[in-house]
Amino acid sequence: MTTFSQRMPLVAESVGGDSPRPRARRLPAAHLGLVPFAGYVAIFLVLPTVLAVITGLFDKAGHLTIDNFTALGDPVILETFWNSTWLSALTAAVGAVAGAAVCYALLGIPAQHPIRSTVDALAGVLAQFGGVMLAFVFIAAMGRSSVLVHWLSGLGIDLYASSNWLYELPGLILPYVYFQLPLMVITFAPALEAIKPQWAEANLTLGGNRWTFWRRIALPVLAPSFAASFLLLFANSFSAYATAAALASQGSQIVPLQIRAALTSETVLGRENLAGALAFGMIAVMALVMTCYALIQRRAERWRA
Repeated sequence: MTTFSQRMPLVAESVGGDSPRPRARRLPAAHLGLVPFAGYVAIFLVLPTVLAVITGLFDKAGHLTIDNFTALGDPVILETFWNSTWLSALTAAVGAVAGAAVCYALLGIPAQHPIRSTVDALAGVLAQFGGVMLAFVFIAAMGRSSVLVHWLSGLGIDLYASSNWLYELPGLILPYVYFQLPLMVITFAPALEAIKPQWAEANLTLGGNRWTFWRRIALPVLAPSFAASFLLLFANSFSAYATAAALASQGSQIVPLQIRAALTSETVLGRENLAGALAFGMIAVMALVMTCYALIQRRAERWRA
């Protein structure tokens, strides 16, 4: 039998002795699934960003220069960035408002309903339908040789009386809205569905009406999600290239087309390696937009929780 005096050292050792060192935390094996994604981000996001900055800082002879970045203040480049900004803001606003209206129309339809499932499927497909195929669709539907234009010409309506608008900067508005609207449906529908019926019931109990509910409850709650979706649409439009490259044949009126011109030409505006500086400016705009998107989205998540 162990006596009290024999047990005391064991107690003292466990209480007053050195506490065992905490084991180093090991990441779960499930985190290994993030390795391919991390590699993808490093190759297609981090590396191009670094190359854009480095390329803009050197000329073709390998000499360090900031002359390429001073070109960002050139009136031609500033006009290019302005064109991309207003085109992205306009198409994002139209797509956001129209997409929100579609989400509101679908609000009372169950997820299993054929109409709801069809709209969800079309939104998922059309949001990714862009590039050369989208440009071909609009040229075939509304181009100078299309059936629609010939039919309207027979009625005395000439869509191209003033200019070849479809092949210029204004012609990008409709194709961009075409894929902005379904993207808004995908991103904004969960926020609209997160509105709790108890809020409407509480509003009615306190003597409010439908207008009071939307003005004082629903709209303030949905405002962060709407703003975040608008910024996402803006970034999507600002970075679009393939549709504009296939449709707009007159000049380099937006930033992605200006970068293409800088890559395919020896010198643009008398400067070499201007594409890297343009890409850096575009990345800076996108980083600012996505940072604002992340901050607003974090605020919107509080209401969803």
